[in-house]
Amino acid sequence: MKVKELFDIKAIDGLKIVAGEKGINNEISIVNIIENPDAFDWLSPNELLLSTGYIFKDNEDLQNRIIKELSEINCAGLVVKMKRYYDKLPQNMIAQANKYHFPLIELPFEYTLSKVISIINEKASGRYDLLNRKTLDMHNLFFRITLEGGGIERISSMLSGTINNPIIFVDKDWKLLHYTEHMDNKIPLEYCLELKTRPVFNHEFINSIPQNISEMKKSIKRIYYLEGMEIKCRILPIAVANDLYGYIVVWQTVRELTEFDYIILEQASTIMALERIKAREIEEVKLKIRQDFFDDLLTGKITSSETIQTLSELHGLNSKYKYYCMVINFEAEELEYYEDIVARKVQLENISRKCVDLVYNHTNLANGEVTCFHRSNRIIIMIGQSENKPSLTISEIKQYANKIYDILVKQIKNTTYLIGIGRQYETINSLHKSFSEANESIRLMQKFNDRGGVSHFEDHSIYHFLDSNIKDMELEDFFMKRLGKIYEHDQLHGTGYIITLENYFLNNLNISETAKAMFLHRNTLIYRIEKIKEILNSDLKNSEELLQIQLALKIFRLLNKNLRIK
Repeated sequence: MKVKELFDIKAIDGLKIVAGEKGINNEISIVNIIENPDAFDWLSPNELLLSTGYIFKDNEDLQNRIIKELSEINCAGLVVKMKRYYDKLPQNMIAQANKYHFPLIELPFEYTLSKVISIINEKASGRYDLLNRKTLDMHNLFFRITLEGGGIERISSMLSGTINNPIIFVDKDWKLLHYTEHMDNKIPLEYCLELKTRPVFNHEFINSIPQNISEMKKSIKRIYYLEGMEIKCRILPIAVANDLYGYIVVWQTVRELTEFDYIILEQASTIMALERIKAREIEEVKLKIRQDFFDDLLTGKITSSETIQTLSELHGLNSKYKYYCMVINFEAEELEYYEDIVARKVQLENISRKCVDLVYNHTNLANGEVTCFHRSNRIIIMIGQSENKPSLTISEIKQYANKIYDILVKQIKNTTYLIGIGRQYETINSLHKSFSEANESIRLMQKFNDRGGVSHFEDHSIYHFLDSNIKDMELEDFFMKRLGKIYEHDQLHGTGYIITLENYFLNNLNISETAKAMFLHRNTLIYRIEKIKEILNSDLKNSEELLQIQLALKIFRLLNKNLRIK
């Protein structure tokens, strides 16, 4: 029914319209009570609101805001019960109602709000038969599109044509899924929104959306501000059982939405949720197949060159390229604060995905084609390079890794990253070797208590040799014979001669460079070196002896936590 028909109802005689007469043809779909000033997001178009006026009593700003907000939501009108808090309605509310052509109606004191609701709903019930039939027809059309596999494109096109406004579908992160422009839209979507980048809307607009919108299960109104324009948008969550899959955004620039439009929007939301669930399940199956292939490829389980070539091309790898593997291990401080295992796993997944996105967002830094995915707290990067290009040097590969390291440190705070790099191989059949080498580099970095950085497999070649071919007991015996006296002196007197000696060799036995690297005065370093010579009873000049000391220092790094003073 329309607002003007209220005045023909005998059971509520005495209604009086005091402002907004130009809105008397507004449709009434439901009657509700408004006694909460923060309830605007919960209201629907074509609602007739009843109030005692208590919530805006003595508050002129709220009085004006209520009229404006209810008008923008396309509510049918506001009925205020008189003689409770008002003898007559404030002049500023009357002025606002006339400005927005919003019916402002006085209700005689003797009527209760609940009685008025009952009477109006009884009168309006007849018109719902027609509305229900139209709604059922639209539901059948949407359902048929889903059965025929029409997908999001046909749903979007049909929805836009039905409600006569442009439609934008975004996922829960506000990344574009699909949009349908309308021929009568005077404010084109492509001009106003980032339709080719992500997210579609600006942060101010996104941050204005309530966190609990999936629980509300209804559309809300928001204004999109652009270059002095105010564009009215209706946002409806795409959700099932409070699981949010995205949003439908109506770019309300062609015409106002009707009660029927809002019902259709809710139906479209349900159908879209089913589409998103179906798409997610299909994607998960594809992802599982892809992950199984990568797992088998990187562990060397696929031995047939023909099988590798076929599956590589199916999953986006070029079997003729030269490949090397890079593995990123991260440790995030925030994960330590999650006591709930499920919550911790979800956050771990979020960080991993963000790392993968950052790698893909900077593929231009890699001299090759990048494939990236994650396993728990490890990010695996496979870089393929055309067989016609010269092989990459270790320096070039590490340069790319260091750039990725800097990006990750900058974008994801309070997280430690270790990046291990394997060697580049001529065929994809050997990619599993590069993957194993990258993991081995990380293992040694963790063993040496490195707190972040990049290392290539060949950076640790001497460690690989010692660790793989000699037993720990023999390594410890070798170390104690060459540097045991220095180690015991450090343990007993709290000196750092082992570290001093290590830095001395790292800087090619150069006193000045070593002092600079250790932030020591030159004379202090000279004193330490002389003490080391005295303890070892050596002048540190014999080449064979120097080689043995260097090997002992490498063993120290390998066995640091296991060394014992005998």
